[in-house]
Amino acid sequence: MRKTSLIHCFARQVIRSSSSSSSYCRSFSSSPSNNKLFVAGLSWSVDEKSLKEAFSSFGEVSEVRIMYDKDSGRSRGFGFVNFSREDEASSAKDAMDGKALLGRPLKVSFALDKVNREPLNTRYSNRGTTFGRSR
Repeated sequence: MRKTSLIHCFARQVIRSSSSSSSYCRSFSSSPSNNKLFVAGLSWSVDEKSLKEAFSSFGEVSEVRIMYDKDSGRSRGFGFVNFSREDEASSAKDAMDGKALLGRPLKVSFALDKVNREPLNTRYSNRGTTFGRSR
């Protein structure tokens, strides 16, 4: 279990002593799948087809998602590439990190699991502090 995961689990258990905190902590104890890559530094002209083509030489790409801005519809400059196998994702990460795609260098890493988020104003309300300062 990662150090930050332990801190989050401990803080959550202190704030709430409900059964949901233990299920939250258990979600980090299983080893995450490393088939999904986070790809940052995408040019606005990169679409899902061109991103898939760029990564498909390393193995079977099962899904590609580029994240778009809700208001403008323009790319937010990052996306995700899923591979069918972990070793294919690993070799793609090593080869594509720092490589240019349509004139922009990519930053490629393994994607992290999405964590259930709560609004910051209620998250630490029982502690009496907000961002390290007293209210």
